[in-house]
Amino acid sequence: MDFGPAAEEYDENGLTLDWYDYLFLGKQNQFAGGKPVRCFVMGENKWRDEDAWPLERAKPTSYFLSSTGKANSASGDGALSTSAPVKQAVDGFVYDPANPVPTVGGPLCCDAVHLAPGPRDQKEVESRPDVLVYSTPPLDSDLEVTGPVTLDLFAKSSAVDTDFTAKLVDVWPNGFAQNLTEGILRASYRDSTSAAKPIVPGKVYEYNIDLWSTSNVFLKGHKIRLEVSSSNFPRFDRNLNTCKLASTDEVFVKATNTILHDAEHPSALILPVVPR
Repeated sequence: MDFGPAAEEYDENGLTLDWYDYLFLGKQNQFAGGKPVRCFVMGENKWRDEDAWPLERAKPTSYFLSSTGKANSASGDGALSTSAPVKQAVDGFVYDPANPVPTVGGPLCCDAVHLAPGPRDQKEVESRPDVLVYSTPPLDSDLEVTGPVTLDLFAKSSAVDTDFTAKLVDVWPNGFAQNLTEGILRASYRDSTSAAKPIVPGKVYEYNIDLWSTSNVFLKGHKIRLEVSSSNFPRFDRNLNTCKLASTDEVFVKATNTILHDAEHPSALILPVVPR
């Protein structure tokens, strides 16, 4: 993607040198005053300075997951709505570690020859039955999302461990599905990153998945989309669903993973919406 001429104004080396000049030499440059935050707003494709991060004026807005139980792939009926769910069917898929969802673009580094980073069309990923897809209708007006993105997910698994992935996508009117930001959570580390704790098969847990941050204006006619699955490989290590590491075990176990979205289990994508 081409984010326009403003994107080329970012000079990482220059900014770093200015910071050190201010910090160690006391030079009165751009770091001596002014706003401390600068972000690039995709969609509008421009830089903007802010007083704080996260933005104080950003309003956390819940987009609840919804479907009739057929959210599998982009051809399903998964939806995102600001209205809380009442009574709904569940969505399920089989995660097979031997056939993980492939990494397509994203915040990658170090080996662009074999795994290209950045914004890439997610159509191929969204055609898989082990990827749940939830979308809004085409937007009636521009909507800005700037700040940390999270997913509050209610889910259960047939295994003693599994992963849950989430990806925020901007769908253009021509169908181009642009990935914005993504995250993952290992079920056995849902409460702590220091010690694994297996889950009880069939038990519903609430998972808070950090999708990191973004700044994007979903333009009029675009759709907000969420992908939910259990793998994003090779960016993230595959979970063998056994509570053992893929590097130390060769036993692969398929997991049937189920996403709930009803009044008692209001799974929701939480976006920092900036008033415009």
